[in-house]
Amino acid sequence: MVGDAGALAGVMDAVDAGGSAGSPGGGVARRLPLVRGFAVWPPEGSAKREGKALRNAVPRSAHREFEVDPGRPDAVAAVEASNAGRLPELVPIRVGRMAATPFAFLRGSAGLMAFDLARTPVTGVGTQLCGDAHAGNFGLYGDARGGLVIDLNDFDETVHGPWEWDLKRLAASLVLAGREAGADEDTCRAAAHDTVGTYRRTMRLLAGLPSLDAWNAIADEELVSHSDARDLLGTLRRVSEKARANTSGRFAARATEEQPDGTVRFLDAPPVLRRIPDAEAASVAASLEGYLSTLSPDRHPLLARHAVHDVAFRVVGTGSVGTRSYVVLLLDHRGQPLVLQVKEARPSVLVPHLATAGFPAAATEHEGRRVVLGQKRMQVVSDILLGWTTVDGRPYQVRQFRNRKGSVDPAALPADQLDDYGRMTGALLARAHAHSADPRVLAGYCGKNEELDEAVAAFAVAYADRTEADHAELVGAVRGGRVRAEMGV
Repeated sequence: MVGDAGALAGVMDAVDAGGSAGSPGGGVARRLPLVRGFAVWPPEGSAKREGKALRNAVPRSAHREFEVDPGRPDAVAAVEASNAGRLPELVPIRVGRMAATPFAFLRGSAGLMAFDLARTPVTGVGTQLCGDAHAGNFGLYGDARGGLVIDLNDFDETVHGPWEWDLKRLAASLVLAGREAGADEDTCRAAAHDTVGTYRRTMRLLAGLPSLDAWNAIADEELVSHSDARDLLGTLRRVSEKARANTSGRFAARATEEQPDGTVRFLDAPPVLRRIPDAEAASVAASLEGYLSTLSPDRHPLLARHAVHDVAFRVVGTGSVGTRSYVVLLLDHRGQPLVLQVKEARPSVLVPHLATAGFPAAATEHEGRRVVLGQKRMQVVSDILLGWTTVDGRPYQVRQFRNRKGSVDPAALPADQLDDYGRMTGALLARAHAHSADPRVLAGYCGKNEELDEAVAAFAVAYADRTEADHAELVGAVRGGRVRAEMGV
């Protein structure tokens, strides 16, 4: 986060005491003329009071509510519907990954959860959503100066919508991850409870900071201290060490080989990595010209020092399996590799459900653009080569592949670290939401006591139970032959 730990603690103390750190001083204020894009200062009314007033319409205790809607599709039908448009030969891999555990099922069923969330209470305050803010979608990645940042790192479903949806998905995922790791029920519920509590306290901290400081707050080691996640430090250090070695060069060393004619090509390692016909590879390579136009011009000289040498197809993720995703090998004048990922961008699975919650979705110009701009709205530090393109009429996002990325597997954490991980991710989510929603409004609504924490924790446990039942339905369908799955791929 921004500033030193002592300064953050001082701001937090001021906010806890009911102060308004960073607010303008007393005296007669001078009103300035309205400038387009800027508000009149000082603002009329109080954003914090506006947030508090929302409690009258939607009490914080209402967020515990979850009932299965009679029109809800069954789990197997939802999975089958979400497979539409994917490459048929890869669908069994996706089903197999979702059938592995209830947590894995949740990871692949953001659309089904959006159906359920659309029928739960919302305050009407919108923000840029991750759209798939489960506990496995946070991780480390490299910045332009070689440092590591920890933040949300998957934005395929990003869209403007109710802030509550991301928070509830995160809380429910922690309950499922904890159960998979063997933690007892009290520990799982506490992790969800404290995730929400840290989200709430971080939002209040950001509301109390000067706006520019709050905007530029980054996710570094001080965040761990702020979120009281010190037991997680050892795990994060180990993940960081691995992340620093997780580069394009290392991937290329394992996944490519030099040909007799001196060219470098990707190895064929199906089904995860496979070579593709020359025409398909040429289309992907040609799309990079359009991609360049989406980057800031100051990035162009860097890419101009590389040449495209090969393109291959690579399977990724759980929710993304079956979509089209390529890796592009570029080499510089010394033969050093840079690998780009060109990944198909499908419409967000949240879009069909937003109107039910009172958030009609705006028209999307390009799905890759939606993903990239959503990511930039939520992160302080983003991949410097993040852009989008079109290949054979389909929208894609483009980013660095293996950009010193690393992640914590929440389902493999010891029980005494689950709560710490929840607190850390809750703080990260609050910081991401505060870029597009006024933190003062959300802080006013969330308040100082634990009413929201307890309500969302109750929802998380109930939704985890529902997800386990959904997962059991899918496993039964696989065993009964209704759907085909390839396990362990």
